[in-house]
Parts: sequence; structure tokens; C-alpha cells
Amino acid sequence: MTNDSNDLHGSTALVTGATSGIGRAVAKSLAARGAKVILHGRDRARGETLARDTGARFIAADLTDAEDVLRLAAEAGEVDILVNSAGVYDFAPTAATDAAAFDRHIAVNTRAPFLLVGALAPAMAERGHGSIVTIGSSAARLPAPIGAAYGASKAGVEILTRYWATEYGPHGVRVNTVSPGPVRTEGVTAIFGDRTAVLDQVNARGRAGEPGEIAEIVGFLVSPASSYMNGAILYADGGELSTLPG
Repeated sequence: MTNDSNDLHGSTALVTGATSGIGRAVAKSLAARGAKVILHGRDRARGETLARDTGARFIAADLTDAEDVLRLAAEAGEVDILVNSAGVYDFAPTAATDAAAFDRHIAVNTRAPFLLVGALAPAMAERGHGSIVTIGSSAARLPAPIGAAYGASKAGVEILTRYWATEYGPHGVRVNTVSPGPVRTEGVTAIFGDRTAVLDQVNARGRAGEPGEIAEIVGFLVSPASSYMNGAILYADGGELSTLPG
């Protein structure tokens, strides 16, 4: 490490969901800060293209498969930074969400981070340093008539973050979550189609977020600049939650 508190040279980072959206922005940001980046994704072609562009390494894995998640951790090896960015979302009503859809939300959004932290954080703790950031969602605190499975999976991430901060914090490993509001990613745009203007009407900022804005927050959290932050849930939502009580 250099004296620059935002410099990540000498660090190795695993970023899940790195082939699109927030994950891709995070991967590019960490690489620009000097980290050696390991990219995860399901799309091998996109992953290998991004790896060439950023000088990173790509590992394909299916996060709905617990054994494949553990294989990802094993192939990644020793990492200093873990960013759990991969996620799935389906904004359907409860009655229209079957068991398979619910299980998929939990598997990717909650169980995969749980397994990766369990596989990678102990070695970080042994070395006495490390940083873990999971991408949550304002949906964990902002109930809506649709999307209960997604909200539940992201609420799980928030409580896990607090447990992990308590478990690993004394050993030099910091664990935090960034919970965005609507962000203009490919996936969100595909869901909303020609109704994307609604994304600009849900918060006090008057617009949806951009993946790069979330990536900057992640970059801060994994760097020495945030050395006293542990167990924090940062809502990057443009003020979406500002009107809630408490």
C-alpha cells in the first residue's frame, strides 16, 4: 500500500456480478485504484472481454448452486477485498412469486454472500486485515406492494453485515453494506422498459443513481480511508428513505 488512503495497489479483490451494472462499475473502479481484480459472472464471453479490458481475471460460477459458490471461493484464493454485488430481482406480488423464484432470490442475494464470507473471511482474519462490502437495497427498509422476496433477501444482507462486523471486526476485517435506491443499470432498464422515467420520481434527488456513483462509495469502503467504518449500512438512495420515521 502507498500513503494514498484510496490507493489499492497490493490488494486483491473479488467482485461478484462483475459483468454488468453496479458490479462492472465497481470492478473497473477498483482496478483503476490499483487492485488486482478477480471478476465473477455467469456470462463467460462478457466476463472474458471485461477481463481483457481491465487486466483482471475472470471466473464463471452459478451463485444459485452452493457448491459452485464454494468453487468460486476456492479458485479466487487469497483475497483482501470481497464485494458481493451479484443480485437478482423480481418485482412481482407475493401470490405471483412461487417457491422457486423465492429460493432464487435468497440463494443469490443472501446465501451466496453468506457462503463467500464463510469461505474467505477466516483467512482475512488470520492475516489481520480485509474489507467486505455487500450491495444491499433500500427495498430492505422501504416496503412496497410488490417485490417482497427481493426485499426479504436484501434485509437478510443487512443483518448478516452486522453479525459479520461483530464476528470479524476484532480480527481486522471490516464488513459494510451499500444499499442503493433505484440505479439505472441494464437490468433495471430492461424491467421498466419505456417507463424508466418513474425511476427519477422516487427520491429527493430527483433522479435515479448511476452505477459509477455506487462504485465510488464501494471504493471508499474497501480503502483505508474508511478504516473506522465497520457494520455500517450506507443508503445511497438520493434521499428515498429520508421521509421515513426513525
